[in-house]
Amino acid sequence: MKPDTILKGCLIAAAMISLVLSIIIYFGAGDDVLGRLNGIYVGVWVPSILSLGALLLVARKSES
Repeated sequence: MKPDTILKGCLIAAAMISLVLSIIIYFGAGDDVLGRLNGIYVGVWVPSILSLGALLLVARKSES
């Protein structure tokens, strides 16, 4: 497999895991406000992971 394909797969997997973990933390917290905030915090990782991946892929393409 190409390294770009592996990178894309890892980034999508990391974003999906972060999303699922965020949902579990948020709804698992019940009435605990701090627990729900932790779920929201983990949910913010999703666009950060995808943005990092886009940056890495653009940097790889500009090198070649």
